[in-house]
Order: sequence, then structure tokens, then C-alpha cells
Amino acid sequence: MSDHNDDDYIYDEATGEWRPASEIAADKAKAAQVHDASGNLLADGDSVVLIKDLKVKGAGQTLKQGTVIRSIRLTDNPEEIDCRHDAIKGLVLRTEFVRKR
Repeated sequence: MSDHNDDDYIYDEATGEWRPASEIAADKAKAAQVHDASGNLLADGDSVVLIKDLKVKGAGQTLKQGTVIRSIRLTDNPEEIDCRHDAIKGLVLRTEFVRKR
């Protein structure tokens, strides 16, 4: 008998190979993890602190280092988080400028 497993195979365009679906799903889950500047895992609802002053385009305002941003939301891009600030609506921050609180 041959070593047959019941896993479906999916063509991975990035590698040009047929790979098990479970392997591709695990890769996607790993890639979907969002980390802050220190490497801490972020999740929806977390609070973060700015690690440097940031000029906000279109708002004519600067968010100062140490500003706490509460209730973040993860986006499709693992390098960006969606958040709210008192004076700025629709704020999107890069994860390289925040640290988990």
C-alpha cells in the first residue's frame, strides 16, 4: 500500500507547487498574526501606546509619543491597525509605531 493521506491539495502560485490544504491554511494563520514594534501579538480590542511622534496626514495634528490608543481593530494588512482617537476619526496606524500596553 502507498502512503496516502486524505488531505486535499491546492496549487500554490507563490511556490509553483501542489501543497496540502492544511499546510496552506496553517501558513495563512501564521501570516495573519499581527505584531507590534516589540514583537508582541496584537488582537482586536487591545490598547497600544505610540513609540514616536506621528504627524497625521489631513488632520494637521501630531500624535505624541506615549499616547494611548484603546480598542484597536486588526485589518487585512498585518502591518496596519484601525483605531479611533478623540480628535481623529478613521485613524490607521502602522504596527511598527505602536507597542502593546
